[in-house]
Parts: sequence; C-alpha cells; structure tokens
Amino acid sequence: MAAKRATRKSNASKEELLKFYREMLLIRRFEEKAGQLYGMGLIGGFCHLYIGQEAVVVGLEANTEEGDKRVTTYRDHGHMLACGMDPKGVMAELTGREGGYSKGKGGSMHMFSKDAHFYGGHGIVGANVPLGAGLALSDKYKGNDRVTFTYFGDGAANQGQVYETYNMAEIWDLPVVFVIENNGYAMGTSVKRSTKSPSLWERGAAYGIEGEEVDGMDVLAVKEAGARAVEYCRAGKGPYILEVKTYRYRGHSMSDPAKYRTREEVQKMREERDAIEQVRKRLLEGDATEDELKAIDKEIKEIVNEAAEFSKESPEPQLSELWTDIYVDGTAPQNA
Repeated sequence: MAAKRATRKSNASKEELLKFYREMLLIRRFEEKAGQLYGMGLIGGFCHLYIGQEAVVVGLEANTEEGDKRVTTYRDHGHMLACGMDPKGVMAELTGREGGYSKGKGGSMHMFSKDAHFYGGHGIVGANVPLGAGLALSDKYKGNDRVTFTYFGDGAANQGQVYETYNMAEIWDLPVVFVIENNGYAMGTSVKRSTKSPSLWERGAAYGIEGEEVDGMDVLAVKEAGARAVEYCRAGKGPYILEVKTYRYRGHSMSDPAKYRTREEVQKMREERDAIEQVRKRLLEGDATEDELKAIDKEIKEIVNEAAEFSKESPEPQLSELWTDIYVDGTAPQNA
C-alpha cells in the first residue's frame, strides 16, 4: 500500500494556475447562483452544493483524456462543469426546463451526458460505485486504455456495495479510480463519530488495492495524486483509491442548517484553507495582476448570469415527455 502523502507544492505555470482558478471559480459562482435560484423557488426538490470542494474535481479532471468516464453522487454540479458540460444546460436542468441535459426530468440529482462521458448524478448513497466499476469493466473488455473516475463521499464509504465493488475491481484489474470525497460530515454525522478507521483509503488493503490520502483543498496536490492514480490504472495494474480530504461550506443540502458544526470552524476553513484563495495568492505572488483576475471574475459572472437567464427562459417540458426515455429498444445496436 502507498504511504500517506503530504501536500506538495509543485511548480506550476501561470497558465495552469489561471486555468485552475477559472474552473474552480466557475463552479463556486455557479453554485452560489443555484443557491439563489433555489431560495427563489425556481429549483425544486433537493439541491446539494459543491461550494468548498472545487479543487477535488478540477484537480482530477486535469489528468483525463478523451473517453475517460466519470460517475458521481447527487452533489454533482461541479463534476459536470469540470468535465466541460455547458453551464446553461446544467442550470436549465436544475430548474426543470426543456433545455436541461435531461430535458428537465432529472433535476439536480440525476443528470447525464453521454457526449461528455458523464454518467450521473445518483441519488442512492453508494449505488454509483458498482456502476463505475461496470463502466471500467466495459473499457477493460474493449482494451481501449480508458479510466473511470468513481466519486463518493465519506458517508457512502460505509456502504456494503462499496466493498463488494472493491473486491470485483481488484479481481478483474479494472481501470477505475475510486475517489472518496471526505468532507468530514457525510449528511451531518462527523466521520469521528461514524467510523473507527483511522483512514478510509486504507480499507482497500483488505482487497490488495493501492491508494493514498491527499489534501483536497490544494488543487495542485490533487492533480499530482490524480496523475499517479491514472498512470497506475492505464498501466493495467487495476483500481486505485484516492481519499481526498476536503470541506463543504454549506449544509448537506439546501434544507440543512448544518448545526452540527460551529460557524467558527467553517470560517477558519474559509480563511485559512480555501482552495480558490490559495491559487489566487500564488498567482498574485507570481506575475499575474489584479486586473487579470478581475477580468476572469467578470467573465465567470457573465457566464453564470447567462446560464441563469437561459434556465428561466427555457420552457417547461411537455406533458408528453412523461412517456419518453423510459425504455431502450433492445433490438437497436447501442454504442457504449
């Protein structure tokens, strides 16, 4: 098993840091706007925001190639944006409109994009993990050198299907990176109260799966760990586990007041560990200017505002859509 790795401050170019800054800021501003729309009653049902965890998916997506796949849980908006899905389509789906990625029928928790190789958004805790192994099995069978990123949280890490999947993934040497986004609280119960394990990634040792822990508030550390995981999988060595220690600033969902932690704890994380602010400081300490960053901020706000307007103007789906996308024609050839 790989040893726990400390955060490493690698050399990064200005262009790379600007790219990470822009991508993380897009997720942050998008989620803030989604929270506003939810408060206005324009988003119904559940809505789980990714604010604070942006470095996880942005750092890992930096290691992907065309055809690599990703599957996650219901805290999924950030994953969609990071893999290149259109903010307009994502926001329209949140508001249940025709212009959404699932035609307004999936909402916040159930979005898909076959073109972006994004396979959901799943509402059942832990259920996406075996699906991720299934995607990897397909690629293993085809011999196409692709990797699947399977994201789940610290709460899901205690579910039985996760360990059944670990076993099969290792037996079959599946090219899957299991990403445990450990934000410390699951739905609202601290990890310290829910498990005696000193770490979650080390549970893979029982199945012979390699892995490591990484600072999820440092996008460069996440990128480096992701590179090791992807290289391992592409080499045909089987699955890899990344336990990414991150933190969400908001409650589990929009209906969660998060009274299980103090305001001081959240504020301390914002002030001392914020992933976006860390990159911003590095840029300003280098050769980036305030004007450059302000220009990016302005661009991102315009993109998010356009997405919000699009989501409001897009019509609601026709009632006839209740009867579509239910069955697949088993006689027609299906491309994976």
